[in-house]
Amino acid sequence: MITPALYEACARLLADILRNAGAADGRMDRFFRTEPRLGPRERGAIAEIVYGTLRHHRLLCALADNPEPRAVIAAWLAAFEGYTARQLASLGIAHPETLVAAARADRTRYPLAVRVSLPDWLALRLETLLPASEMQAAADALLEPAPLDVRANTLKTDRAQLQQALAVAGHDLKPTPLSPWGLRRASRASLFRTDAFASGHFEVQDEGSQLIAPLLEPRRGERIVDYCAGAGGKTLHLSALLANTGTLYAFDTSQKRLDRLRERAARAGCDNIRIQTLGAGHDGRIKRLYGKIDRVLVDAPCSGTGTLRRSPDAKWRLAEERVTTLAREARGILSQAARLVRPGGRLVYATCSLLKEENEAVITDFLAEHGDYTALDAHEILARRGVPLPPPSPDEGPGLRLWPHRHGTDGFFAQVLQRT
Repeated sequence: MITPALYEACARLLADILRNAGAADGRMDRFFRTEPRLGPRERGAIAEIVYGTLRHHRLLCALADNPEPRAVIAAWLAAFEGYTARQLASLGIAHPETLVAAARADRTRYPLAVRVSLPDWLALRLETLLPASEMQAAADALLEPAPLDVRANTLKTDRAQLQQALAVAGHDLKPTPLSPWGLRRASRASLFRTDAFASGHFEVQDEGSQLIAPLLEPRRGERIVDYCAGAGGKTLHLSALLANTGTLYAFDTSQKRLDRLRERAARAGCDNIRIQTLGAGHDGRIKRLYGKIDRVLVDAPCSGTGTLRRSPDAKWRLAEERVTTLAREARGILSQAARLVRPGGRLVYATCSLLKEENEAVITDFLAEHGDYTALDAHEILARRGVPLPPPSPDEGPGLRLWPHRHGTDGFFAQVLQRT
């Protein structure tokens, strides 16, 4: 049972996250730096409670009949930690009997979007994408904390050797069911303190993300562009698939993210990466590469709705109209990146979004405007790479769609496009 002081700390942190800009993990780090007297166990308890309330925030507001952070934390304790009215009263919570009764009552009285803590607009979109029989499972999966997945860096080790090294260090990880490079641990762990991490033998990367780079089927010595490289998780995977050969360009508009990529590439031993920051008028800076690149990856900026297991606060920050803006921007990025691909080359468009507007709709418009591109079957490509995906649903088309409830990964979309 938490103390009154920890209860108040949870409420202050939740209020800070909900009322201010910035991701929850960053605001949590800043909060803990201002509270040096909190020990590791106390910080862990606060983090667990606050992340739980972010996941289930809409339901908790309904149970408490009050959106105020102290009431929401109290509802979490009653509904998910099993606190009694007496225990809640000891924390200074008013009317604890009413709150416990609400927490124990039948939740089917609430609409589905409330029960699974989704904004109405997002719940409606998911209902258009999934059979009715899957909607509850899909929403429940988005409420679950994501496991910890890592990818073995095959420039320095393989999965079996990495698994053994981490076991010696006291960390029991199991092979991921889909990615042949991945290992998984159900709970978080201090893997960053291991010799294996310091030596660049692995990177933390969701299993679904590990399936994107193989869609390019890179060949040694080729020229490849990661057009929206970010901090470089997929860039590093591509470097390993190339066996450190060829030339791998990493482009992004964020200098901060690319600086992080430089650090990671040095640790991983990736020598074939050329990093370039793109400005607002970056077309001229890459024009010399038009029509010369063998394979291009566009991991487009998106709503991130496929990553709600890891970033539950994102669903409360994302406005419906923002999706339209992001989809429009993705169309422009994809068309720009397509100019780089040589005749006979390959273009892969990917997002960590679940939404059709950012996925299939972008591809449909692109193909209508670019008659020299055709869509390839992503499942067939991954089968050649030894990825045992279950058969796609009849309505999926040639693209790859990964769902937390179907595949145990974050939500991803990818479409492979071949230039004639």
